[in-house]
Amino acid sequence: MKSVAKKYLKCKYITVILLLLVFCIPNVIAQENWTSCRGNQALTGYAAVQPFKSYNLLWSYKTGDKIKSSPIIYGENFYVGSNDGFLYSISKTGSLNWKFSAGTSIEASPLWLNNTLYFGSLEGNIYAVDAKTGKQKWMYKTEGQISGASNWVMGKTKGSVSILTGSYDFFLHCVDAATGKALWKCESSNYINGTAAISKTTAIFGGCDGFLHVIDVNTGIENHKINVGNYIASSAAIQDGRAYFGNYDGEIYCYDLATQKQIWKYEGGGTFTSSPAVFYKFVVITSQDKKVYCLNKADGKVLWKFATLQKIEGSPVIAGKTVVVASGDGRLYILDLVSGNKIWSYDIGSPVYSTPAVTKNYIAVGADDGKVYVFGK
Repeated sequence: MKSVAKKYLKCKYITVILLLLVFCIPNVIAQENWTSCRGNQALTGYAAVQPFKSYNLLWSYKTGDKIKSSPIIYGENFYVGSNDGFLYSISKTGSLNWKFSAGTSIEASPLWLNNTLYFGSLEGNIYAVDAKTGKQKWMYKTEGQISGASNWVMGKTKGSVSILTGSYDFFLHCVDAATGKALWKCESSNYINGTAAISKTTAIFGGCDGFLHVIDVNTGIENHKINVGNYIASSAAIQDGRAYFGNYDGEIYCYDLATQKQIWKYEGGGTFTSSPAVFYKFVVITSQDKKVYCLNKADGKVLWKFATLQKIEGSPVIAGKTVVVASGDGRLYILDLVSGNKIWSYDIGSPVYSTPAVTKNYIAVGADDGKVYVFGK
């Protein structure tokens, strides 16, 4: 019994030390890249960095129309879609590397994977484009517009990768990353507006049919679905076997995916069209009622709220001990994760509805004035 107790105390001690490293030492970790709109396959919206206390605007780059797409960062390059129908690759100095024409608006954030960019257009096409040259590798056509980002999973055959993308044709499409060949598709009963979150061999996605769909990534077969009674217009996040998401009715849910049971539900928020960021004991989500909400991950109780001046459609990012969020009031905010107090803000001067990309050196975001703004030291 003593040896068991000693092992337990040792494990508990190690856990405490790891948490102290995360919360008490600012620069232990430093994430160099932000390769998808939510940072990882589980869509947790967490960046392993500790942002600076203040930022300078390093540069902005003007595209031909509004930017709803969320930028991503890989190496020293920034990638973003625009409503002018182009995907842009921009260097660390703010100069154009190349731009790729999709022919119609690109609202979806690109996904960087193995030197290839995957993204959809409002015309319903999924593209694979070489990240270095901007040349098209393949195109796959769906029958409806694509507003959500693509995600990826390992394929059934060794070394293969599959791309998952939701469409307004009611299907979640799975295609081979190398060739664009269709592998399977899973049907919902209405538009799919968000991105599928991945956990091992399970993918989950919300639909405008009011269900959270839980499927097998190898076959596309739906294991089960959870009825929440109203549109899920954004993406869910997965952590520790639980799904976190908001709906159009102002409700936030936590579901256990194994037992299919609701753990908690928060009611009383405005319309949630953003995706939650989840880390440690925090769930952070933004709302069209102009507020940022931070909930306790265990029971869904509100820890704090932060009010902006206009509706918020872009999703928050938890970065170290802070929350990075952009608002329709034209401001980029950094908030304290524990208290919700404002640490820093910058007035861009144009509504922002995209989600920030956050790395150790940069914060990047797109705005309604058609510009990509990049902040740093």
